[in-house]
Amino acid sequence: MGPRNLRPTGPVVHERGRGVEPVPGGPGTDPVVAARAAVSSAGAHVLPGDEVRRWLGADDARWARFAGHWDDLRPDPYAARSGTRRLRRYGRFTVSGGGRREQLPHREFRQPADSNRLFLDEGRRFEPLADAFLADPLLDGVLALLGRVAGALADPPRWDVYVHPFRVEGSADSRGDATPEGRHQDGVTLVSSLLVGRHNATGGTSTVVDETGREVLTATLAVPGTLLVGDDRRTWHGVDPIVPV
Repeated sequence: MGPRNLRPTGPVVHERGRGVEPVPGGPGTDPVVAARAAVSSAGAHVLPGDEVRRWLGADDARWARFAGHWDDLRPDPYAARSGTRRLRRYGRFTVSGGGRREQLPHREFRQPADSNRLFLDEGRRFEPLADAFLADPLLDGVLALLGRVAGALADPPRWDVYVHPFRVEGSADSRGDATPEGRHQDGVTLVSSLLVGRHNATGGTSTVVDETGREVLTATLAVPGTLLVGDDRRTWHGVDPIVPV
């Protein structure tokens, strides 16, 4: 799904949202507890896909409907500069401590100059999030889950959330780079990658390192729902190229 980046901000003036309550699994199966401990200590963690989907209350039909939004993305012209076919949309929210979200006006996406060497302080313009995606209850569930994990790193009255649903396609004429910028930071507090689907592909291994270059975590997200989270303030992340089977 691509990164959902959370950054603490000041007080909320106006809020709206459906506040959908995610459905946890049975006793002892909450994946958020382990994730909170790991991001605050090691700096990164992978939540298993089956546990995430159970926490969200997403059966096969609900997940398939959610994954269908990835068929309605638009080409990323900036990734195309390096030969990668990546499709994408982008949107911003504020999310209160209670989980209610307010969508912010659409504008260009700009990362701090010292976080991404490929797009040095460059404003990038992507198509806005589709209405059907915004109305999907699973979006609220995912944001609530991420909010709980992020609470282990900071406790602001609200979060700024950057949502980037994207799809990378590897082929004979495309590099299939999920992160053409290489290992990087996004200039936020919590960074995450949610695997929505994976078809006819090999590669795409995610690696997280600390400021010394020491490997914190390496994982290939393969099961739909698998969620990688990291403390972006003290780790760097990247993904190996995806190639067709």
